[in-house]
Order: sequence, then C-alpha cells, then structure tokens
Amino acid sequence: MRKRAYALAAGLALLAGQATQALAADPVRIAFIDPLSGPFANLGESELRHFQLVADMINARGGVLGRKIEIVAMDNKTSPQESVLALKQAIDQGIRYITQGNGSNVAHALLDTLDKHNKRNPEQAVMYLNYAAVDPALTNEKCSFFHFRFDADADMKMQAMVDSVAENKALTKIYLLNQDYAFGQAASRAAKAMLPKKRPDIQIVGDDLHPLGKVKDFAPYVAKIKASGAQAVITGNWGNDLSLLVKASKEAGLAVDFYTYYGWITGTPAAIGESGVGHLKAVSTWHANVGTPHAAKMHAAFRERYKNGKDDWFFNLSPVLEMLVKAMEQVKSTEPLPVARALEGMKYQSDTGEVVMRTDNHQLLQPLYISSFAKVDGKTVKYDVDRSGYGMRTDFRIEAKDTAMPTTCKMERP
Repeated sequence: MRKRAYALAAGLALLAGQATQALAADPVRIAFIDPLSGPFANLGESELRHFQLVADMINARGGVLGRKIEIVAMDNKTSPQESVLALKQAIDQGIRYITQGNGSNVAHALLDTLDKHNKRNPEQAVMYLNYAAVDPALTNEKCSFFHFRFDADADMKMQAMVDSVAENKALTKIYLLNQDYAFGQAASRAAKAMLPKKRPDIQIVGDDLHPLGKVKDFAPYVAKIKASGAQAVITGNWGNDLSLLVKASKEAGLAVDFYTYYGWITGTPAAIGESGVGHLKAVSTWHANVGTPHAAKMHAAFRERYKNGKDDWFFNLSPVLEMLVKAMEQVKSTEPLPVARALEGMKYQSDTGEVVMRTDNHQLLQPLYISSFAKVDGKTVKYDVDRSGYGMRTDFRIEAKDTAMPTTCKMERP
C-alpha cells in the first residue's frame, strides 16, 4: 500500500510539474479591440499588422520570461457597445491585457467597464494599453491605475500645432472642422483656448462638428470653408473622415493649408497626392523620416513583410509592447499589478529618443514632430507613405520634457 501511495504521489507530482511547465509556456495574450470592419477597418487592420510584427520580433528573441506574446484580434466596429462586449469576452478568456486606440468614445466605455471589473476582481485585474485614444480626460479626471496612454494627448498635440500656426504670419483666418465625439470636441476646445494666446490676431471663422464615420460627402463642409475665406483648416479627423475631406477639398479646388493630427496615416496621403505638397502639415510622435537607424530598419521590415500593404506609419506602437516586456522582465511577472507599478516612471529609448511614462497620470512623454507633406527626394524625405511617392519632412521637433502639461488626475491606487 505504501509503495502504491508513493507511486501515486510521484505521479501526481510529475503531472503537477508538467502542468506548471505548460502554464509557463502559455503565451501572454493581449486583446486588440479595434475596428476590423466598417468605415475605419483599413486603419484597424494596419495597426493590427504593426502590433503583430513587433510581437513577432519580440518572440524571435525569446519572448518575455520564456513566454510568447500573442495578439488576439477582436473587431469592435468602432462601437463603444461592441467594444465592451469584446472586453467581457477577453476577460472570460482569461486575457489580462487589452489595447485600443481608435476612438476616445470607445476608450471611455472600455475604461468605465474595466474600472468596475478591477475593483470587483482585484486578483484578476486587467491592464489597458491605450495607444491612440487621445481625449485629455483619460489621463486627467478619468485617470485610472490600470490605464496607460502611449500617445500624446489632444492638448499636447494642439499645443505643438498652434506653435506651428503661430510661425506662419500670413495666416489670419482659420476654420475648425472635427468629428463630433470626445476627441473631436477636445481638439476644437483646445484650438479655441490656445490660438488666442499665441496669435490673438487670428480669427476663427468656422467651428463645425460632424458625425463620426457617417459623412460620405464632405462637399457641403468644403463649401462653407471656401465661403468663410479661411486660409487654413485645423482638423482632428482621421481615417475615412480625413481622406474624404481631403478628396472633396481637392475636387472643389479649395486652396487652404491643412493642419492635422492624422494627415500622415493610411488613406490620406494617397488621397491628397501632389496637391498636399506644401499645404498639409501634421503633428505626430513618429514618422518614417525621423532619421534614426532603427526607424529605417523597422520601416524596411514592415515593407518586406507586407509587400502589398500601403501603410507603414504606426511604429509609434512599438513602445507599447517593448515597455510592457521591459516591465514584466523587471518584476519577473506577467501579473498586471506589479507590471503597472514597474511601468510608472519607466524610461525607454525609442526610435525618437528617451520617452518616460508619467507616474502621476500614466501619460507617456515623448518628442513630437511637426512635419510637412513633401515629395520623396532621397534626402530629407527618403520614405513615402501609402506607397504614394510622398512622405513627411520634419519642420521642427519638440522635446519630450517640453510636451508635459498640468494634470488634474487624482489616481486611486490598489
């Protein structure tokens, strides 16, 4: 009987050891909750490809703590309701990390649901890696311990954009056109607050908000801009809402400068073409022509892997995964609580220089670029966008420390 008991115990120990090894080998899963269908599908698909490429590069060098990173794609159709359903599915599947970026309305819905879950289930907390939802409220009054934003917020970007506008002494009339949701409203508010301080002589001759992702023809808006006498348009539009606006402007012969948050992303460069040269400007945390060896390497790797793809502009997503891995390796754990603590105050050497995650509100500080749409010349513009023959040329760079803004965040910490 004793021998049988010893044999049984040994067998159970062996099984337990095998189970532990299997568990250790399980991938670290990250749910990607963004549009893979609907009007912004091209954007979501592009971002998913970039996340997958960075994950594969990390996995090729051994992953994190002996585990691979797995990106689990979940289509939210840019809907807050669909996003909450996707989040609940991810939680049910035991996924402890999510990422999202398209739409601050979606971000607010995810954050509200996530906060409730984390308070009720502290042992199964889930971390939200926000790579592009830029409503300032998300790191101010709505700040949350398990939420980290890796993009500059709308106010940080508008501050840089207004500095660029202020340099152009010929500008006296500006039109504001934005999507009618949290980010678009924030962009409009920021422009109206910041422009008078830098250029009190500039007149805002229009301020329109339009439905998100529902306008098929921007001709009526373009007609209003033309009639206003505006010399420039400031817009936070992205995806098809920007591409269609640019297309309608081109067809109507609207000769204005566009100051944009997202004039460099999928669809827009191909839509604007030569007419954008000298007239389209963008504020961004990265672009292919920043001039660093690693940026060039990543650009080449993406184009080699996705030879038929037109987009190669999302490598500002790289710090999301790289900093997550660094935090996990630092605390030797993949549990969100210690990982979150390790991310606070973390410094990381990115393509554009040192970036740092603020401890007080979990907003990443990083350099910002104001760039102009220009034809590839092999010198200042080596790489194009959308394989259009046109790319972005740096006008000036704002250092990370100079992008920091005051915060109203009063974070509850576990």
